[in-house]
Amino acid sequence: MSLHFYQARPRCAAGAPQAHPARARLFPSAQPYGTLPLTWSLPLMDEKTLRTLEYPKILAQLAELAAFAPSADKALALRPTSDVEIATRQQAETREALALLTTHPNLTIGGARDIRKSLELARHGGALTPQELLDVRSTLSAARELARTFERLAGGFPHLAEIAASLPPPAGLIDLIGRAISERGEVLDSASPTLAAIRSELGIARERLMGKLQRMLSDPAITPFLQETLITQRDGRYVLPLRAEFKGRLKAIVHDQSSSGATLFVEPLGVVELNNQNRELQLAERDEELRILAELSAQVGDHARPITRCLEAVAELDFVFMRARYASQLGAVEPALHPFERRRGKEAQAAAHPGSVIRLYQARHPLLDPASVVPIDVELDPQTFILVITGPNTGGKTVTLKTVGLLALMAQSGLHIPAQSGSEISVFRSLYADIGDEQSIEQSLSTFSGHITNIIRILNKATPQSLVILDELGAGTDPQEGAALARALLSHLAERRVTTLVTTHHPELKAYAHATPGVTNASVEFDLETLRPTFRLTIGLPGRSNALAIAQRLGMPEPIIQSARAELDPSDLRAEDLLDEIHRQRDLSRQARLAAEQARQEAEALRNELAARLEAIEDERGEILENARKAAAEDVEQLEEELRQARRSLSRARQPLEALKPVESALESLAEKVEQPVERHPAQELPGGERRAPRLGDRVRLRSLNAKGVVTALGEEEAEVQVGVLRIRTRLTDLALSGEEAAPTEPVQEAAVRLPVETLSPGWELDLRGKRADEALEALDRYLDSAYLYGLPFVRIIHGKGTGKLREAIRQEMGRHPHVRSFESGGNKEGGEGVTVARLKNA
Repeated sequence: MSLHFYQARPRCAAGAPQAHPARARLFPSAQPYGTLPLTWSLPLMDEKTLRTLEYPKILAQLAELAAFAPSADKALALRPTSDVEIATRQQAETREALALLTTHPNLTIGGARDIRKSLELARHGGALTPQELLDVRSTLSAARELARTFERLAGGFPHLAEIAASLPPPAGLIDLIGRAISERGEVLDSASPTLAAIRSELGIARERLMGKLQRMLSDPAITPFLQETLITQRDGRYVLPLRAEFKGRLKAIVHDQSSSGATLFVEPLGVVELNNQNRELQLAERDEELRILAELSAQVGDHARPITRCLEAVAELDFVFMRARYASQLGAVEPALHPFERRRGKEAQAAAHPGSVIRLYQARHPLLDPASVVPIDVELDPQTFILVITGPNTGGKTVTLKTVGLLALMAQSGLHIPAQSGSEISVFRSLYADIGDEQSIEQSLSTFSGHITNIIRILNKATPQSLVILDELGAGTDPQEGAALARALLSHLAERRVTTLVTTHHPELKAYAHATPGVTNASVEFDLETLRPTFRLTIGLPGRSNALAIAQRLGMPEPIIQSARAELDPSDLRAEDLLDEIHRQRDLSRQARLAAEQARQEAEALRNELAARLEAIEDERGEILENARKAAAEDVEQLEEELRQARRSLSRARQPLEALKPVESALESLAEKVEQPVERHPAQELPGGERRAPRLGDRVRLRSLNAKGVVTALGEEEAEVQVGVLRIRTRLTDLALSGEEAAPTEPVQEAAVRLPVETLSPGWELDLRGKRADEALEALDRYLDSAYLYGLPFVRIIHGKGTGKLREAIRQEMGRHPHVRSFESGGNKEGGEGVTVARLKNA
């Protein structure tokens, strides 16, 4: 079994490089250099639970994104880890890959091939075919290109750079194979001097042989005996097609005959020696080619271990890229992972809380259609670790359980989860689920017996750091006994401090959850008007019993309904009526809150519209005044010219100039007024327009980036803003409310990328003067990546005029750069041909 399945952490010798903790070995027998045998390993997740929660289907979808077989194998072998450090690292790798693919969407592993069998064969002394050697060369070349890429990007993607540290292939092997094998899989003359000499002699011998046979074809004494005037081959020897009836007319050796017997393929005695020489040289060529292939294979075998590490690094990078692409497809986000913490305080002591955290907002089941699935919020408060969910059949109870369980497994596997940003969950040591029909005909077990057998197995393995999921607890048997057993099971799990999610139809468990510390009710809602479930989860309230209401809505006679109600315990009826009233008041409160929020948004939209109109009026006023100022400036300039002409005329006439001084003074005063820029009047604060803090769903502008986005998460001092396909975390002081209408607080489906805004902006300009072309292009590539990530609409690249070589190199690079929409020379006041202005695809 591979290392990955055990989630083991290798312990390295002092000073030796430690293997990547989350990396599966492609070759289990090949240990990393410098590592010692494993001293301990983490427990495996329960395989039955993985199947129950449909985790293998997630892996199958992930494997479809693989670029080659080794990374697909990694995906199918992926298992959740219970180590917080490993899970956090895997999440960071996925986050970095998502950011990298956002700026470099065409980045792939290139021409890497699955060369594991070839390496194993070469390691045991076997000879590889030319195509297998080409696959080795292609894989090493792809690794070399990836290594060069990460050398340039290492600063921004430290976790990926650490994986890429094993990428550089053995020196010289790529060129060695390239000199010996052509792209078509042929051994080249340059493979060895001996092969070149043999092929030279072979060419001469073949030319002599073909020349003599060609003369025979042209000989009038021989031509009539031939079936056709052509030269062909039989058993590696060149022969002529002789008509069978002239068999004795030409002295030759018969090698073959046609299927009809009318043609004999013969080798004239006069060319036997030449054919022998040609054949000997062919065999010598074959032997030399085999020797060369064996020598190259030996080189591959000698470097099998570093090539294996290189292949593992390529597969690991592709695996991380797959996780990033999968997150992009799901519109998934990185969850915050928490270790188990011992709670403090009276409430925690009373509830004996295990220290688990589950806060999933707008969570969606990843295998359901995102267009139709209803997102749910599952948030356990600090005092709660057991959730009892009640509600009607087909209402979404089981989907809720599977969603929480599957998202927990994904989070502990380094996969982003389909939920809203800000979701948090603990890293559980183990996870167990009992969902679905456990009936077994072969073992003579009923559905109830199958469930109980599985629950007993779970109870024997669960710990306070486990997550237990139980569907339809206490079902399949006598209701009274089932309810008693379900209550006893929940009490047992609560005493053992095991985080548990259960669904049930037993009303007794509603009261138990209400009265027991650490346990909370939840329900899935049901619409009595449409007789359909809404699939919304409500935490804090138990589900209502809708059987009589549904029967009444479907037309059941009223006397039967009243008779049924009379059979019920009056206290149960009062509880149900009270619960109905709570749900009704809650619905009314929600509707009122939504109406108030809609009215607030409409009022704010009107206010923003009015503010925008005032801004437009101010813009128009400023434009009119600016045009008037420009016209006045032209008039002043014309008056100054006329005054200069009058001064020259008076000077030529030797007349005094004192008369012009009052005019000059008045003109200078007028020029000063004209030169003053038009001041923009600040917008007046409208009633009700006091500044407020941003809220979820608000459209805001990031001052540092001059980019607009939607607030998706809020903290005390920071906020997360969706800008295009990026999610950017910034300080609240950097946000300004936009003039647009607030957006709904639905989860954004684009890929989530966390990028810190606290770092300095790359600026609007890059000065490359004095740099060599290769240095300038490398700096340009880094700068364009940063400018694109920061949302700059355009940038100015200063390269100077000089000979124009640097300008041409920079513009050629811009023409093929993925972030550049267009570029042009700078204006007359910007530096002309010494500057290139590039408009980025953010614009």
